[in-house]
Amino acid sequence: MRVLGNHLRLWLWLNVSGLFYAGQAAAAESYPVKSIRIIVPFAPGGFVDFTARLISVPMGSAFGQQVIVDNRSGAGGVLGSELAARSAPDGYTLVIGSLGTHAVNQSLYPDLSYNILRDFQPIARLADAPGILAIHPSLPVRSVKDLVALGSTRPGQINYASAGAGTSTHLAAALFEYLAKAKFVHVPYKGGGPALVAVVSGEVPMTFGTATSVTPHAKSGRLRALAVTSGQRSAVLPELPTIAEAGLRGYEMLNWLGLFAPAGTSRVITEKLGNEAIRIVRLPQVVKQFNANGAEPSPLAQDEFTAFVKSEGEKWSRVVVATGMKAN
Repeated sequence: MRVLGNHLRLWLWLNVSGLFYAGQAAAAESYPVKSIRIIVPFAPGGFVDFTARLISVPMGSAFGQQVIVDNRSGAGGVLGSELAARSAPDGYTLVIGSLGTHAVNQSLYPDLSYNILRDFQPIARLADAPGILAIHPSLPVRSVKDLVALGSTRPGQINYASAGAGTSTHLAAALFEYLAKAKFVHVPYKGGGPALVAVVSGEVPMTFGTATSVTPHAKSGRLRALAVTSGQRSAVLPELPTIAEAGLRGYEMLNWLGLFAPAGTSRVITEKLGNEAIRIVRLPQVVKQFNANGAEPSPLAQDEFTAFVKSEGEKWSRVVVATGMKAN
């Protein structure tokens, strides 16, 4: 009788489990049946918010459901990312992650409440925005090699402005220092705007700004643009060399963005989302809007994007440790 009872329990467990997984599979196949929320872990108006809103309308049209952008800013993107990580893994809460939130913060914040690899499922990389190494014309350099040489002979004497500790502008400079083995002085400002004003006015001689903010000043002669931070020349600014091409081998820094779901989300759902997101960022009208804002589509499918996120986390961990970067 005991053996019979064990067999009965096993039979019941297998059938109930089968029904459960069959129900999950059916839900994934019919996804989505309600509105989708995309969390933006920053305030409205920036590159992350722009990208979320750019893809939300065509994605909603394709799926026949509303796609809502939900701005949850705070703590360098930590608050919104944490909210996404703790959400149900059903495909109805997603987050736009960035170089900062999903590669660097893991090293900058030792007590981070979530793990980038364990608590998220990367879906697709969407776009990236290369920075521009720009200097005030009063600084006696004409190239990246000149700047590396000057930084090496005058360690701790040349300041650079950033949009704040842990931001992409700070990261770009930290990587430059790390590879050039030169020491510059970080001057953080409360945002990219004030940092750029400081360099244009000559208060600080150097910065790593965005293409949209630096280009008008470079064209007018108020700034000298030396190179872009990407690994390849930018389609937006093809005349500028890359920092690696201009003399600092191995340099590459992109403020990339990608779509993430909470860990445990069905592969059927994440593939649906990823395929649609990649289709959208390749649309001519979307490419045009990215380019107008100094950015470029850089789509990667789920498996490639997962490997990329892992490699970015490892790379920036080395930079954070080597340079002693702090979040505040």
